[in-house]
Amino acid sequence: MMNLGITSRASNLKYAIRDIVVAAKAYERKSGESPLYLNIGDPIKYDWKTPDFMVDAICEAARKGINGYAPSEGLDELRQAAAEKEKRVNGIDVDPSRILVTTGVSEAIQFLAGALVTDGSELLVPGPSYPPYLSYIQFFGGKPVPYRTVEENDWNPDVDDLRSKINEKTVGIVVINPNNPTGSVYNRSTLKAIADLAGEYELPLVSDEIYDQLTFDKDQTPMVKVAKDVPVIGFNGVSKVYLAPGWRVGYVYFHDGDGELEPLRDAMVRQARIRICSNAPAQYASAAALRSDGSHLKDVMKRLRERRDLIYRRLNEIPSVSSRLPQAAFYILPKIELNGRWKNDTEFVLDVLNSTGVVFVPGSGFDPIYGDGHFRSVFLPPLDMISEAMDRLESFMNSHE
Repeated sequence: MMNLGITSRASNLKYAIRDIVVAAKAYERKSGESPLYLNIGDPIKYDWKTPDFMVDAICEAARKGINGYAPSEGLDELRQAAAEKEKRVNGIDVDPSRILVTTGVSEAIQFLAGALVTDGSELLVPGPSYPPYLSYIQFFGGKPVPYRTVEENDWNPDVDDLRSKINEKTVGIVVINPNNPTGSVYNRSTLKAIADLAGEYELPLVSDEIYDQLTFDKDQTPMVKVAKDVPVIGFNGVSKVYLAPGWRVGYVYFHDGDGELEPLRDAMVRQARIRICSNAPAQYASAAALRSDGSHLKDVMKRLRERRDLIYRRLNEIPSVSSRLPQAAFYILPKIELNGRWKNDTEFVLDVLNSTGVVFVPGSGFDPIYGDGHFRSVFLPPLDMISEAMDRLESFMNSHE
């Protein structure tokens, strides 16, 4: 037998959003029926389309010969377009020369963890949180430390809890706003308090704002607007707002007045050089997306609002299920009263899948503490698919009352 010596850092990696697909495929093989997938935040899996002008732009890029390697930091045109978009949409000034293009925000998280995290270091993340933050921190030998977000307060962070978890091992604070998986939009005063904490303890402040334009009734506040002189590393991209998740184009900006973040920027750029570059034609087309007037969003938000309102109403009518109303994005994180019927949310989600064919994600996959006893659903599918999924879930829960 070959002695491969597989590392625990790789063999123990988990990603709840896609790990559940393994069980869904097993259900499909056994039952012969296609599951109803409500697990992944990919609009293109449902009835959404990338805007035509973007498709035209990526085809034009390929025809124009933009098919070779791009600079590791990203095409200048895209970096300039990202800076223009941040100014136009979010009202903040970003230096295009200090923007790094990444293969989606996921790679930005990897680069951040690779630059900041060492054995034993701790990175503060919202609980619950987007799973790659947890996985990459652990992959590089660190510990993700979740700070409490308060469900009863629309999942806004508990700043006192955050303060209590800062220690000599802490290497940074991550904020995800608007939030995945809760759909929360953080209060401006809360963001200001978090920025003040980062400044007080001289910690880098990371603000993931990939859903910045997908808000319903409450506008998102960019962290830079409240941080003042506290340095901010901002994450964004075209996957969600511009309906192009498969293009894998994200970007990082470094916002500081006196270059305090330059060592971090340099360390992340060095990692970018190793992977050579992100997709060049997609970068070219993403510049067109970021420079667009965003007119596609009116229809997007109208349709998302209808779907959000439907799933929110239906979930709160089901016995032992309750949820806060999402204020952004296309996720909802209902609470399930397990009451000894299931030992945890993972067992609950698997029972729902195997009994009904509906695919949700266990809340503990987003954080074993603050996600526990919950499950995440997307509300991207058409209204009839959402209704069918809720009918099945309601029947399932009624049978367990």
